[in-house]
Amino acid sequence: MYTPLDQALSAFARTELLQGPTPIQRAERLERLLGLDTQKIGLYLKRDDHMSLGGGGNKLRKLEFHLGAAQQAGVDTVITVGGLQSNHARLTAAACASRGMACELILTRSVPKADVDYELNGNVLLDQLFGAQLQVLAAGTDALANAEARAAHLRDSGHRVLVIPMGGSTPLGSLGYARCAAEIAGQESELGLTFDQIVVPNGSAGTHAGLAAGFQLLERGTSIVKSYSVLSDRHLSAIRTLNLTLDTLALLGSQARLTDADIVIDGSQLGQGYGLPTHAMQDAVRLMARAEGLLIDPVYSGKAFAGLLADLRQGRFRPGDNVLFVMTGGTPGLYAYRETLQA
Repeated sequence: MYTPLDQALSAFARTELLQGPTPIQRAERLERLLGLDTQKIGLYLKRDDHMSLGGGGNKLRKLEFHLGAAQQAGVDTVITVGGLQSNHARLTAAACASRGMACELILTRSVPKADVDYELNGNVLLDQLFGAQLQVLAAGTDALANAEARAAHLRDSGHRVLVIPMGGSTPLGSLGYARCAAEIAGQESELGLTFDQIVVPNGSAGTHAGLAAGFQLLERGTSIVKSYSVLSDRHLSAIRTLNLTLDTLALLGSQARLTDADIVIDGSQLGQGYGLPTHAMQDAVRLMARAEGLLIDPVYSGKAFAGLLADLRQGRFRPGDNVLFVMTGGTPGLYAYRETLQA
């Protein structure tokens, strides 16, 4: 069914980086191991790691709109920023390679890790394989200011340049997950069920904000989406997410009014900070791998799944509820955390 959300999204340029909807699968072994089957609670996985380009992951949905606009404007060079092991940087490099655009990555040492795996393996290795030009800066450096300065230099040389902020989490990028909300709604119809909660990690907020905006326009409300903050504490994450949700809705032509209460964020899984392992994350990564044979990353989905496991074990869902966990990708990061996960 063609909805007002579909109509609003159709006004924006988009380049196809996915191969259609990503699958939703039931986590039946996890249901049995956690005793959810006896409670009639359904646990489902939205496989946004299940994309062929660049190793897959949620950032491709945002990049569909960023690069769609870039192609429309004749951009030849894309610059973006992130941490050293940024999934967004990797997928920007891959997407640019697939579209014949030059890609420059300005990365900061935002996680206090300096072992050889973190420095050279995982996403860093893939950035280089995709042909991106890397610049690595010290922690605390304003990477975006450096990116804008580099873009100005390239423009003076005759290039057309797009600078994408961290995570691609702008109102334009968040349209990728507003579109995902429509995709999930269509899959609910195919599966003959309704999801009572959709769970995601929250870093730069674009995934949560896009889903919240999408479900708001689908008249399901924003509180169907719950995220676990992995970058900032709950308060800062909530402010960022609320503002980005409102800006995304405005871009889609909606004047919906939201408050803090409409944005559901849990700060319990952050641990000591962004990219720093927790015992709960390690247990969650191992459980998903050993129960379902599936991989989740140690920075984003690992912490979010740890939070969901805590909620399930603490009885925060009712019999008959269906829960959808969005696997946002980032699995190359597992190789950068070898020492942690082998310990």
